Amino acid sequence: MKKLIVITGVSRGLGRAMTDEFINLGHTVIGCARSKSAVENLTNKYANPHQFSCVNVADENSVQEWASQTLTNYSPPDLLINNAAIINQPAPIWKVDSEEFSQLIDINIKGVANVVRHFVPAMISRGSGIIVNITSGWGRSTSPQVGPYCASKWAIEGLTRALAQELPSGMAAIPLNPGIIHTDMLDICYGEEAKSFTPVESWVKKAVPFLLNLKPKDNGIPLTVS
Repeated sequence: MKKLIVITGVSRGLGRAMTDEFINLGHTVIGCARSKSAVENLTNKYANPHQFSCVNVADENSVQEWASQTLTNYSPPDLLINNAAIINQPAPIWKVDSEEFSQLIDINIKGVANVVRHFVPAMISRGSGIIVNITSGWGRSTSPQVGPYCASKWAIEGLTRALAQELPSGMAAIPLNPGIIHTDMLDICYGEEAKSFTPVESWVKKAVPFLLNLKPKDNGIPLTVS
């Protein structure tokens, strides 16, 4: 069965890899990113029924407009993936300036809440759909130098499990740790060592089938792409 999938943060990394793989398998993807050039690239590569928009998930008005337009033209998504996130430049918490900290919280936490607020009611009205909020190993453990990122992902773990308790039967909200994948974000944390971790191209071949097989019975369970 072909699915309608909404993904945030599709410009690069895991978001772009998932977008390509879902489409290759015949599913429809509605995606967003902050990068205008990335959105134009995806729009040129993938014609209708796929749709890509320039959206800052931290801006609720932008998310509301995107969701309204999407839900006018499409049915509620079968799979909603909150993937958009940033990481702080590695530093002790007291050296992370307030502007950088606030931007991270606005995107990583408030951005997820904004997307949930404007997409999930339509999914509830239909009575079905899976919400996946991408977390991290640093949403279940901690390391120095990435305290703000850890805080945001621990918050998403809690928010998602609470959301799972609020959904009607037949739906699911799942906090998903993707594992340690070599992306631009990992380069920031690990430098050259990042190249020794799983390449995105290998990860996505496991992750996309895993995502497509999620069921209502998985509601509220913290999962990891092995």
